[in-house]
Formats: sequence, structure tokens, C-alpha cells
Amino acid sequence: MYDLIVIGGGPAGYVGAIRAAQLGKNVAVIEADRAGGTCLNWGCIPTKALLKNAELYQTLTKKADTFGISFDNLTYDWSKVVGRSRQVSDRLAGGIEFLFKKNKIDYIRGFGELVDGNHVEVTAADGTKQLHEAANVLIATGCKSRELPPLPFNGNSVISSKEAMVLEKQPESMVIIGAGAIGVEFAYVYNAYGTKVTIIEMQPNLLPVEDEEVGQELQKSFTKQGVRSLTDTKCVNFQDNGNSVSIDVEGPKGNETVTADVCLVAIGVTPVLPGGIQPDLDERGFINIDARYQTSIPNVYACGDISGPPWLAHTASFEAVQCVEGLFVDGHTPRQVGNFPGCTYCHPQVASVGKTERALKEEGIDYKVGKFPYAAIGKAQAAADAEGFVKLLFGKEHGELLGAHIIGDNATELIAEMGLALEMELTSEEIHSTIHAHPTLAEAIHEATLDADGHAIHF
Repeated sequence: MYDLIVIGGGPAGYVGAIRAAQLGKNVAVIEADRAGGTCLNWGCIPTKALLKNAELYQTLTKKADTFGISFDNLTYDWSKVVGRSRQVSDRLAGGIEFLFKKNKIDYIRGFGELVDGNHVEVTAADGTKQLHEAANVLIATGCKSRELPPLPFNGNSVISSKEAMVLEKQPESMVIIGAGAIGVEFAYVYNAYGTKVTIIEMQPNLLPVEDEEVGQELQKSFTKQGVRSLTDTKCVNFQDNGNSVSIDVEGPKGNETVTADVCLVAIGVTPVLPGGIQPDLDERGFINIDARYQTSIPNVYACGDISGPPWLAHTASFEAVQCVEGLFVDGHTPRQVGNFPGCTYCHPQVASVGKTERALKEEGIDYKVGKFPYAAIGKAQAAADAEGFVKLLFGKEHGELLGAHIIGDNATELIAEMGLALEMELTSEEIHSTIHAHPTLAEAIHEATLDADGHAIHF
């Protein structure tokens, strides 16, 4: 009998399993596909490999002369671009399997079905079934791409992010429905290699969950790069032509029909539930949990994407550790996700933590803004990558950090400092009294903090 069976081997499942094993528990992980889940195999990791390839190629095609470089007959091999991203995923998936062995976790391949609060039946690829018993079960089965009912996925002309990572042939044109992180990342990748990309978003800005100024800045950059962004635009009719897709849209500049070889649907995610008996679900099909991550079924817990937003690998791992320590560490009260960084890896990168200016206005909170452009940072100029800005929001009365928003080179790395500042409730005075190394991009954080009080030095 196991102390814990985890159904799902993604960032929630494998992290929860390893933490339980570290606490001396007997653990098994059931995985229908491959260790690492969507993030490692079909999401976060392989897309970053594609994005790095795209950034390098775009630098060589657009900025070579800036760096004093010239060459003839620059070419790329699309199959090798895709192949490298798969190799990275394969290597890391093998690393997770090694960690299972290292921590003496039983790794069971197959589809898990919840029989009751203490039993899970696993159906292997060959159809054989095994019943496993545990004191506790953790459901971490995650999500998959949400389909658009009028335009179902077919793997050819209508694709999800999974297919977008492994297209055998680069399309000449692509339309992307949805301008969240997935939509804009793939827009950047395909545009960098010359695909004609149109991105359609119902909300007024790209990355609608981000600060409005950030979305507007990204759209300016995308326009310069050649991505056509139709924001504040509705899709009213869809036609799958077999070898292309046509979409009728209504937008601020009138109605038109957008036709492309491939349509990438990036409108969100839908839950992937295990088989067998089901715990209580919310109206969208995600598993309801209490403050200790327990479902409506005794001894059965859930965390990560399957229990609802935010649908992020790092919050899933956080929840898994909290859930497991709540189970096996005496006196531990599990924490829920509070402040968390959101990162988008197109170029320029986008990262944020805490409140947006829009949210502060809606909540009636008095605040002050500090903002500083990359263009005024020596390191950004030296790297010939000076797009973007840092925008920080502080409470007007006490000066505490309320939100941080960065668009620009390495934004996804810079945001960690802001996450720590938010968690520690630092004030603008405490941040700008911290010496930031020169020359670094992090100086923009220092200067934006100074700007909130009206005395930025270099702008």
C-alpha cells in the first residue's frame, strides 16, 4: 500500500511525488503519456527552444549589420529547428524519470481511474489493468487546449499549440485566434521565419491580462516586426477549406475575411480528468478543492491546472508542495497561491507580478507610478535591444510595492526581484536604497522606483 498515489506526472504531479518521497513516504506516479506533463513535453520547455531559435534567426536577418556582421545565403532547416526543441524535451523528460528512480518513486505508465478514495486502477497501453491502493491520492492531470466548436482541431488546417510545435512544413500564412501568452509566442516564432501571421483578439489589447500599456507596447513592436494584430475584433464566421481556413471578422476598422493556410486556436484550456468516479466540479469542469487541496472525495486531493487558474507550471508546483506538506508534515497549514509571476517569452519578453493599474483603479486604491524606458539603460543600448520599459506601482500612502510590469529583453528573469519585493512588502524607499549593479538591465527597476518619487537620474 502506498502513502500517496499521484495521477499525472506534470509540474504538479512529479514535484508533489518527489516532495512526498523526500518526507520518507512510499509514492507512485501514474502517467498516461510521459513524465514532465504538458509543460515539459508540449508546452513551456519546447516552445522556449523554438523561441530562442526564432530570436537568433531574427537577429541574424534583421540586426546583423548593427553588429558589423555580414554573410551570404543565410538559410535554415525547419526540421532541425523543430527537432532541437524535441531533443530538449526528451532530455528533460528523461531527467524526471531519473529523479523518480533517485527518490525511489514507482513510475507506472498507463491511464489512471479513481475507483474510490483509496484505490486507483491503471490501464496500460496493452490493455492490461492493475489495481493499486494508497492512503491518499493526488489528482494532477492538468489541461489540454480548448477547442473552438465551429472550428474543431484537425491537425492540419486547424491546430492547437501541440501541433504548432511540430508542423512538418512551415506554413506560408497563419491566423492565430487568441492573443494570450500562447498566441503571441507562436506569432513571434512563425513571423520570425517569414510566415505571414495575423493574430485576432476580442479584447482591446494583446495579452489582455497584462497592464494595458504593456499590451499596447507589444502591439507596436509586433507591427514593426510584421505581425498583423487585429485587437478589439470578433470572429463571426468560420470556414475550414481543407487546405486553408477563412474567418469573417468584425473590428474597429470594419469587416473583412482573413484567410490563412493554418489557423492556430489559442483560446485557453480545458480540464483533463482521470477516469472512474469524479469529485465535485465547478461550472467549467475543474475540480473543486478546499483550503487543504482536498476534493469532495475523502483522501483524494487535487492541485495544478486541474483545479483551475492560474494555469502555470510554477504555481502548480507550489500547490503540490503545499498539498503534500499539509498531508505529511505535522502542523503545516497549506498556503494558497497569492502573488505569482506571469511570463510571456515572445520578443520583447513580458513579465508581471501583482496588481495592474486597471485593477487598482477598479479597487479604488491610491497609487503612484514609476516608469523607466529600456532605451535609457546602457546595457540595453550596448545589446542593441532597447525596446520596452519597467513600470512599477506603489501605494501612495505607505509606498509599498503593489505591482510590477516589465516588457523588454530578459523581462522574465528580472521579474523575480519584483516577486520577492512584493512578497516581503518592500517599499519604494527600500528598493531604491538597494544598490543595483551597473551596467545591467536591472537598473531599470532601480530607476523606475526613483521615478515613482519624481527623481529618476537617467531620464
